[in-house]
Amino acid sequence: MFAIVEIAGNQMKVESDKEYFVNRLQGAAGDSLSFDNVLLTDNDGKTAVGAPSISSAKVNATIIEHVKGDKVIVFKKKRRKGYRVKNGHRQHFTKIKIDSIVG
Repeated sequence: MFAIVEIAGNQMKVESDKEYFVNRLQGAAGDSLSFDNVLLTDNDGKTAVGAPSISSAKVNATIIEHVKGDKVIVFKKKRRKGYRVKNGHRQHFTKIKIDSIVG
């Protein structure tokens, strides 16, 4: 069984007992979360599509940890002008484990 759910502004395809990285969520490690904005569910070929979401479906998850992503280097340069700027960025993520998909 899988579901397409909106988590932190992004739509993701999730399955039970799998781990995913999502944009930073509020809460501490070990906290339980529930996502109500389920857009689609599929249970062995039985597909339910929401318009825009399925009201009876819910995805339950647990926060495993908060982590940072890989560093991305942003380098800007204008030729012959002596302009060079180097910045770095590391995105904050939350690692979650999907416990169950209801509906």
